[in-house]
Amino acid sequence: MRIVMIALLGGLLPAGTLMAQDASTDLQDGRKVAGMCRTCHGLDGKARIPIAPHIGGEPVDYLISQLQAFKTGSREHEMMTVVARGLSDDQIGKVALWFNHFTINATLPAGSSEDDAPELCVGCHGVNGISELDDAPNLAGETNIYIETQLKAFRTGKRTHDVMTPIAQDLDETEMQEAADWYSKITIDITDPAPK
Repeated sequence: MRIVMIALLGGLLPAGTLMAQDASTDLQDGRKVAGMCRTCHGLDGKARIPIAPHIGGEPVDYLISQLQAFKTGSREHEMMTVVARGLSDDQIGKVALWFNHFTINATLPAGSSEDDAPELCVGCHGVNGISELDDAPNLAGETNIYIETQLKAFRTGKRTHDVMTPIAQDLDETEMQEAADWYSKITIDITDPAPK
């Protein structure tokens, strides 16, 4: 096995060390950007207000796509549109890495059965609300109001998505509420795997 060495500041470091330093720098840069997110989403990605989603542990691709959607105007929100338009693509990537690096654990309520999970949702969002896909969000622990608001936005065309729009258009109010109730009752724990 050959070890690649890179000259750095008059010394030698293994290439893997340099890549680890770059990743650490990107994470810390992302943390700085996340400072402007903390009022609503928390610095750890656990929402502080009921109309904001938890974003700690979300897939990087999902976070980037949503921030880009707010930035370009294909998705609109009075606060997020303004914030995203002020971010560079590099900042968006780094803040997505920051929130993604958290570990999220979800626990179903006592006495509940996985069989009771909303059938139309589990293929992408999981029985326990942890995303099964890179471009789908976690729903575990989100408030009823947040989930129902998003489903209604897909149903009315305020938000569009190849999968979610037709699903939401076919849901009645009771089905929306049942899905929101299922995921809102799940308890989440968001932790930093490498606290500083």
